[in-house]
Amino acid sequence: MADMDFDLKSIQAARELARRGKEAAEAIAGYDGRQIDRILRAMVEAAEAHGEELGAMAVEETGFGVAEDKAYKNHMASGLLYEQIKDKRTIGVVDVDEDEQVITIAEPVGLVLGIVPSTNPTSTVMYKALIALKARNAIVFSPHPAAAKCTGLAIKILNDAAVAAGAPPNVIQGAELLSMAATNELMHAPEVSLIIATGGPGMVKAAYSSGKPALGVGAGNSPAYIERTASVPDAVRRIIASKTFDNGIICASEQSVICEDCNRDAVVAEFGRQGGYFMTPEECAAVCSLLFRDGHAMNPRFVGRSAHFIAQAAGVSVPPGTKVLIGEQKGVGEGWPLSYEKLTCVLGFYTVSDWKEACDLSIGLLQNGIGHTMSLHTRDKDVVRRFSVKPASRILVNTGGSQGGTGLVTGLDLSFTLGCGTRGGSSVSENVGPQHLVNLKRVVNGLVEPDEAVAADELFARYHPELAARAAAVGAGGRPAGEPAVSGAAVTPGTPRSACGAGSRGAAVYATDDGGLSAADLQGMAAGLSNAFKGL
Repeated sequence: MADMDFDLKSIQAARELARRGKEAAEAIAGYDGRQIDRILRAMVEAAEAHGEELGAMAVEETGFGVAEDKAYKNHMASGLLYEQIKDKRTIGVVDVDEDEQVITIAEPVGLVLGIVPSTNPTSTVMYKALIALKARNAIVFSPHPAAAKCTGLAIKILNDAAVAAGAPPNVIQGAELLSMAATNELMHAPEVSLIIATGGPGMVKAAYSSGKPALGVGAGNSPAYIERTASVPDAVRRIIASKTFDNGIICASEQSVICEDCNRDAVVAEFGRQGGYFMTPEECAAVCSLLFRDGHAMNPRFVGRSAHFIAQAAGVSVPPGTKVLIGEQKGVGEGWPLSYEKLTCVLGFYTVSDWKEACDLSIGLLQNGIGHTMSLHTRDKDVVRRFSVKPASRILVNTGGSQGGTGLVTGLDLSFTLGCGTRGGSSVSENVGPQHLVNLKRVVNGLVEPDEAVAADELFARYHPELAARAAAVGAGGRPAGEPAVSGAAVTPGTPRSACGAGSRGAAVYATDDGGLSAADLQGMAAGLSNAFKGL
């Protein structure tokens, strides 16, 4: 490869990663639950041991966020995530429906490709690696070039820990020769079964265009509505805690605050007390000229930066203790730059007359981050009901967007991949977890004889009585009513257990005196399948 140019080298390296990953995926697919749990615990211990180091390294390398907050996000993506998923059923028989006589079996999807953003370069690796291996998949990562060192170290730490605990070699890998060509090669590699895309809209679109199944996310642009019945001090405290967490870099963080005429003065005063600085129109214009380029595209230099950093760069003097910069906006869209997503410590600010106007404004703001997240601060349950129909997959009530949307302080699944649903161009509207990285197969028992299905259908008889009567008289199979069915099966439903031969072990499991599966049969079948097919 010495004579190849860089792109060709990176493509060849990507192909080798995919081949090794496929081998690892085939090997780990045969592991049982105890083996997987032992591997996950080893990965968690390693991640927790290096969490602070990786957090500091990520800030140093990218300039984004706060080292202490990144360390906590590493903890979220390892220790806390493990506690949440450790008892999830992702191997073998995961459900037995006794009424419908359906057994559900989980299988791994194979080799997963994880796209890693520069904003969360180490916690994303931990999170995706844990959910992939929990579902018995191997994973290969494509790091962001701006965070190659910290992402690469996180991958190595996790893979070393996993292999030492019994995982196959190369179960967690990452590209080292980074190029768009290499990422594109991985996306189209025949060995890759599924892509989890977290990053910019271009990368997510490329993942969905690859021809592979993909789990991607859209942009966030979460409005936070402080309704008239809300506790203003609590609402402001939650919003600031969310927006300053890792300097607003989480896509579920608040982007705009909406208040009402009746509580505007209280909201403005409370923000002032808690570290919010309201910019003059001139100051806001200066800040926006730095934050955005080419319209409303965020300038990477100011992603995840503190309010003081941004203010100083814009020549704006702010008081000590300023945590967020706030700019009043009178509209949404072109000409109102703070109505768009800002992954940093800056908020747009709106005042409306009532909840109806707040409703319309929220819908307008969500068009620039549709399907993602909205926050609502209120004591009025009817208002919650009215806002639950807004075009967002997460409606957060009386909590912060960053911590609430990711599941840290809510009942949502802990996740760093937040689906936006079809509105936002995503294939999933949930917080992505290991349950999204399995294939589910069903083993089902016949409940009605195929040639008696029409005659047994009471709903069909109600709508089509003549056809139903004819079917009952003649039989769907063309035999006269009452004539025994002829079956080529070794054992048919209704065959007594005593008629099953000694060698018909499977038949004995399925057959009962009345042709159905009893509760004991189902549980025995589930146990038998679990023991016989541990590798599924």
